[in-house]
Amino acid sequence: MADESNKVAAELRESFGKGAARKIRAAGKIPAVIYGHGTDPVHITVPAHQVGLLLRKANAVLDLDIAGKAQLALVKDVQKDPVSQIIEHLDLILIRRGEKVTVEVPVHIEGEPYSGTIAMLEVSTIRLETEATHIPERIVVDVTDAPEGTQYLAKDFDLPAGSTLAEDEDLLIVNIAVPASARAEDEETAAAEAAADAEAGESAE
Repeated sequence: MADESNKVAAELRESFGKGAARKIRAAGKIPAVIYGHGTDPVHITVPAHQVGLLLRKANAVLDLDIAGKAQLALVKDVQKDPVSQIIEHLDLILIRRGEKVTVEVPVHIEGEPYSGTIAMLEVSTIRLETEATHIPERIVVDVTDAPEGTQYLAKDFDLPAGSTLAEDEDLLIVNIAVPASARAEDEETAAAEAAADAEAGESAE
């Protein structure tokens, strides 16, 4: 939800091109563009340090102040340098309070499944339709003591108020299984025991 911590003083950008973008980043700012609601794209710059902290949260909403005009924007795409991981550019989507948006919300696993099993995250995010200013930070799955074979589907989650599922309800999100290495070890042990029993039987004859 947009609050004081999301308030970002933005500036309209008038210079473009790679050289201009480098100067913007050298000045501690990030070039960005805002789309949405049938309006022309608006090119701005935002403070790199503050926005970098806000981007630690998925689906960050920025409460922008652009030349004295307040606008809410959802961070849609973050472009980073593949080596330095410095944020090079942001794509923002203009939103309004009460508006519904479709977003990918991270899935977070809590707890430990039954001894000897592991929780395998088959899909790392789940798509929801939710209010633009009330996007859940994450969806939590509690796998405490879940036995092998337990499956958590998209339809099994308790969604926050105002959010609805925008996925196939039978999409597999988390699967509780025995690690392949442990299963192979058990099979080898079982095979060795069977061979030993067979040898013992032959010796008895």
